[in-house]
Amino acid sequence: ISKLPPGDILLLFPVKALTALPLQVPTADPSLFPDLAASHAERLGLRPDPLAGQLTDVFPLFVNSDSSTLLTVILRPPQSADLPTRSPKAFDISPRAYPVDGTTLTLWRELGHWVFTLHLSGKLLYCQATSISTPSPDTSLLREIRIAIAQLTLQGLHPTPTHAIIWSSDPDADPSLLAQQFSLQPTLLPRPAPTLPTPLSRLLPADVRAARAHASRRQTITLTIAALTIAYLGTIAYLAYQLWETHSTTRQLAARIEQVSPQAKAYALHIAKWDELAPAIDLNQNTVDILSRIARSIPQTSGLRLKIADISATNISLTGEAPQVQAINQFSQNLTANNDLATYTWQLQEPRQSARGWEFTFTGSTLTPP
Repeated sequence: ISKLPPGDILLLFPVKALTALPLQVPTADPSLFPDLAASHAERLGLRPDPLAGQLTDVFPLFVNSDSSTLLTVILRPPQSADLPTRSPKAFDISPRAYPVDGTTLTLWRELGHWVFTLHLSGKLLYCQATSISTPSPDTSLLREIRIAIAQLTLQGLHPTPTHAIIWSSDPDADPSLLAQQFSLQPTLLPRPAPTLPTPLSRLLPADVRAARAHASRRQTITLTIAALTIAYLGTIAYLAYQLWETHSTTRQLAARIEQVSPQAKAYALHIAKWDELAPAIDLNQNTVDILSRIARSIPQTSGLRLKIADISATNISLTGEAPQVQAINQFSQNLTANNDLATYTWQLQEPRQSARGWEFTFTGSTLTPP
């Protein structure tokens, strides 16, 4: 078409430009459909070029509580000559533009060659293009249809048609062979006008996606320049409005600072005094409280006692004695397990045997002051 009419364009890709892959999946979760369809296509050796755009779409046909029937459409990367001169608003496939009812076999010639579709309960289940261009369906075309039905039946689908439609305006078209092979009475009709598929597919070739991105960037740049211009002019107006108030505002702020200055000095002095009291009022720095936590870790009836306890907020040194070395080990475990002393890391020097039993030295330190 040398000159496209005005308005939005919907491009319908012909059947020969795509591959239809129906499948059944054991789930009703729609979020899993794309991954399951992609895995099925890869097992069949079909892997669309990720740099060629969005060439895959999945159409849920029947969704039950424990299984679903899907139709995956994989588009071959279109060439520049396959696309119109003006970027279409949307893309879809031609079989979806010709809806039919029931479980129906539909045949028509597209771009000079026969194509056929299989609908199950009015849902497009499968479509295929052939290289056959005879005026009427012949044995080769019917063989392709039988193979397709057999393959779908092996997948658990049962698309055996109960109706057949041949869309053709050729006066030489003869449906008798189709009627004989499938025991159907085909209906011979002119191909109807296409309708708008609902919902539209998500197919989007890379060239069109790039054109849309370029148009979006150009629009964004234009809007950004306009916004910056408005902001610049607004800033100038705002600064001009504020300029005449500068001296008055400065004097008011200076007076306010002078007024609250004594309060700020008093507050700073209060904080300094409070920090000086921290060792006395902060339990994490109170040596008596820390010693009490340590004492609670001494095993009862073990005979272990402390002789020297050098305690600060970050370091602790404990020297003591016990009649048995097991008491020292239990004391070590209790110190480590004490949540009230969790900020300290404890180290036990090798206990030393003495005349009264065993002497020990524990050191605890913390990297972060309590």
